Amino acid sequence: MRIPTRNGVGASRVSLPVGPWPTVLDFLLERMPDISRDEWLQRFDDQLVLDESALPVKATQAYTPHTKLYYYRHIANEPVLPDKASIVFEDAHLIVADKPHFMPVTPAGRYVQQSLLVQLKSITGNDDLVPLHRIDRETAGLVMFGKRLSDRDAYHALFRDKEMHKVYEAVAAYDPALELPRVHVSRLQPDELFFRTQEVLGEPNSETRISLLKTEGTRALYQLAPISGKRHQLRVHMMALGLPLEGDQFYPNVLRGPDAEEDFQNPLQLLAKSVAFTDPITGEARAFHSALRLSIAL
Repeated sequence: MRIPTRNGVGASRVSLPVGPWPTVLDFLLERMPDISRDEWLQRFDDQLVLDESALPVKATQAYTPHTKLYYYRHIANEPVLPDKASIVFEDAHLIVADKPHFMPVTPAGRYVQQSLLVQLKSITGNDDLVPLHRIDRETAGLVMFGKRLSDRDAYHALFRDKEMHKVYEAVAAYDPALELPRVHVSRLQPDELFFRTQEVLGEPNSETRISLLKTEGTRALYQLAPISGKRHQLRVHMMALGLPLEGDQFYPNVLRGPDAEEDFQNPLQLLAKSVAFTDPITGEARAFHSALRLSIAL
């Protein structure tokens, strides 16, 4: 049975292994100790914990191994982000949204209702929406969502086969000695800090085309076209050239961790500006452009 969404939020699933827990509440308290007993009891009272038949579960229900529970994430006093997302394009298969800075694409950390996916599900009433790709929470710009389960593989293939042409804009320092345009290639791998990426020696697995669009004194607007799609690729490649992006809290130094309070006055100057592709469902040539702007714009 399909588990419904609640206020645009899909249910998380947990499988129940063999164990000593007398009730489902005892199991959840041990499995997820960051959630208090009072919060779990409130979720049970609000019927936010369901069984495999989508029926509400009581906190005192006996623990039954080899079954599944479904629960809905809820964050009390969830922070409200300063800007809202907008829909750039919609047809029977696809939604293209313009995501502001600081907004996660899917529920993460302190943001659930404020995430782009939950907002779009609430607006459209479509529980089948799924992001076809991701951009960092700190990055603004275009994100594509599939509307039908049957279409997902066709759109995902565009990214896998590098037939999705994405262009970003970024603001960083201006170095007149740096020859541009250029292509930067390197090998990227996770850093010791789990939320960062680093360049290492070895066979390259990332590639970015970089060009200069505009200068304003000691600052400049750059165009970045990623050929690969590694985590934080654009941020790390620009840092490697001695041009860390303005507003970057992770590179070259960690100024605030992923759970720190936001500095809404100093967003990362990185924007997913445009995307172009041939629609695999309709066969039409598609090109979309973000209406958002960085601190330097054309």
